[in-house]
Amino acid sequence: MDEVTFKSDTVLSDVHLYTPNQRHLMVRLNSMGQPVFLSQFKLLWNQDSQTDSGTMGGDHRDVPREETPARTGSTGSPPGRGHSGAGFPLQAGQEGTGAQLDEDGDLDVVRRPRAASDPDPVWPPRDKVHPMILAQEEEDVLGDEARESSTHNIIKIEHTMATPLEDVGKQVWRGALFLADYLLFQRDLFQGRTVLELGAGTGFTSIIAATAAQTVYCTDVGADLLAMCQRNIALNSHLTAPGGGGVKVRELDWLKDDLCTDPEVPFSWSEEDISDLYGHTTILLAAEVFYDDDLTDALFKTLFRLAHRLKNACTAILSVEKRLNFTLSHLDVTCEAYDHFRACLRQLEQLQDGQLRFAVEPVEAAFPQRLEYERIRQLELWKIFVEPGT
Repeated sequence: MDEVTFKSDTVLSDVHLYTPNQRHLMVRLNSMGQPVFLSQFKLLWNQDSQTDSGTMGGDHRDVPREETPARTGSTGSPPGRGHSGAGFPLQAGQEGTGAQLDEDGDLDVVRRPRAASDPDPVWPPRDKVHPMILAQEEEDVLGDEARESSTHNIIKIEHTMATPLEDVGKQVWRGALFLADYLLFQRDLFQGRTVLELGAGTGFTSIIAATAAQTVYCTDVGADLLAMCQRNIALNSHLTAPGGGGVKVRELDWLKDDLCTDPEVPFSWSEEDISDLYGHTTILLAAEVFYDDDLTDALFKTLFRLAHRLKNACTAILSVEKRLNFTLSHLDVTCEAYDHFRACLRQLEQLQDGQLRFAVEPVEAAFPQRLEYERIRQLELWKIFVEPGT
């Protein structure tokens, strides 16, 4: 098969950003012609202490941000050790010294050589991916770890790795894993409940919620994305809570006031679904959907609208990553999408319509890490408690 090239206008999720040339199993092309990969994520059910950072299950490994992977130096130090605080290797005479300045007093940053200057590169350049094709007759396509692990320890997810911005829901994002960690920690909170996830993407968080919940409504927009969700639900049906109603994949467009009930439209709602949704839902989830101000506004309007239609008090749990970007408009490092998200939280809390009261509070990220990924301090969880107004 021809090489798959990541174009300059595509977006890669943090989970796969540093490992484009590792063992990613390509299973098919979706209806948009995008390569679809299969990854496995290992659940660490019995891990009591939080891992500072990790990688995906299977053969996925983190490598540095530079274009060449980290290597063990002559002293045998593993990657990540013997480096400066900026993530670059210490040069001779630098160890134990302060920041290096040039003759003008400016910070002198030592950069890692680019891949082209590496005399013996381990992997191809980062702008190429060489996927392994998944063959139907292969029994060990997921490696030795899959054979050694119980099926209840592995989540299999089909996803893309590089998409235009409008299709980023087809990728796996760190915030979804962060929210999934919290769900695994607070399983009693979801036991026997009806859960609604907004902007579910690949369905990862919905699958985790279904390990304890009675019913999970996994929602997003786009037939191609929802079909991927449905496939992932089927791949992990063995994880569903015993006696539960499982995961139902449905379309929910934040830009529309009503749910689609047209039976001719894929993933539309039945009258029974809608009655169950409004009559029993007590938990709402959303992970990594706050990257665009217009979409953030639409999500909060949807939360407000749903809260008024639900018969029970509910709690919304939101996962967001505070992304730092340098903008020309500010000539400074800003977090515009995150700042807008926080502003929406404040506006929601200040609303007084006499019917409902919204209380907002952050969740302390002190819960154990049950999935392997890099848990960075920019990941945040927020809870919105919705109760009848006084």
